Amino acid sequence: MVIKSLKLKNYRNYDFLDLNFDPKTNILYGDNAQGKTNILEALYLTGTTKSHRGTKDRDIIQFGHDESHLETIVEKKGIRFQIDMHLKKNSPKGIAIDKIPIRRAGELFGIVHFVFFSPEDLNIIKEGPAGRRRFIDLELSQLDKIYLSNLSNYNRIINQRNALLKDMFGRGNLADTLDIWDMQLVEYGTKVLERRREFIKQVNEIISDIHFKLTGGKERITLSYEQSTGSFSLEDALKRNRERDIRMKSTSVGPHRDDMCFMTDKGLDIRKFGSQGQQRTAALSLKLSEIELVKQVIKDTPVLLLDDVLSELDKHRQNYLLDSIHDIQTIITCTGLDEFVNHRFSINKIFHIKNGHALNAN
Repeated sequence: MVIKSLKLKNYRNYDFLDLNFDPKTNILYGDNAQGKTNILEALYLTGTTKSHRGTKDRDIIQFGHDESHLETIVEKKGIRFQIDMHLKKNSPKGIAIDKIPIRRAGELFGIVHFVFFSPEDLNIIKEGPAGRRRFIDLELSQLDKIYLSNLSNYNRIINQRNALLKDMFGRGNLADTLDIWDMQLVEYGTKVLERRREFIKQVNEIISDIHFKLTGGKERITLSYEQSTGSFSLEDALKRNRERDIRMKSTSVGPHRDDMCFMTDKGLDIRKFGSQGQQRTAALSLKLSEIELVKQVIKDTPVLLLDDVLSELDKHRQNYLLDSIHDIQTIITCTGLDEFVNHRFSINKIFHIKNGHALNAN
């Protein structure tokens, strides 16, 4: 799987952009705040319908315009796909595949698969559980359309249940309707939980060896899924926490409150007691495991988007990462080319990004 080209119009700081990528390694270099990350964001957006930054569509559209247009050409197993996306300030985005509009964003998933790696990902273990849940959801949504549907339904019902809990204050007659939402919450939430646990099991089959090599044979890690419901089923946990939820006006248990634990073979919880070095190494192991898992599931290679990550890694981890991605298309942003000079890493195409323009620097 490779990205052949990207065109942008009125997208962030780009009036117009037309890039053709090499099937192997592409470098986007330039000073900060010139638009390098915007290119990676645009690619990710056309494959997943979402910005990796969590930005709303209207905030991506270039100032002074009402629409942005993105076009990505993908080649997958010899078949060419054209993905067009129109972002609009006051209405939902429009998406077309091979110039045929699609009704649901979920129809886009499966055409292209991106693995996005940014400096923020290195803090996934140090920071709160929201980032770890987001990692699972973003990856599973690309791999599994059924999961995406179940998660969307679950999130919709959580929002409606929380709205009801707020409305119930002083209006006891609304309590009976809570059962209706809880029944649906259990249905979709249980499916989300089961798929997440399966995902953790799949990652565990890969991550231990990667982490062992990254640490020079010093350490192995194992992931586990931590449910906010404890040992109770989601249905029982909702019943046990109902009075608390009514009092707090929000849903206190469920997949939206779960977490992922990283444990060493010596019994150390890296989230709580690991050094910064251990946490960053475990995060790198997680991203490398993600790449390998995607290969196994889709029987193809993903496209790797590396956003200024190399500058955050020491030489050993830089080398390990670069050696691990030689067989997949990679698009890398950086502020300079020095970090590649002394590495036996083949660079196939270089773009100099400056003030919303991309110049071929080969």
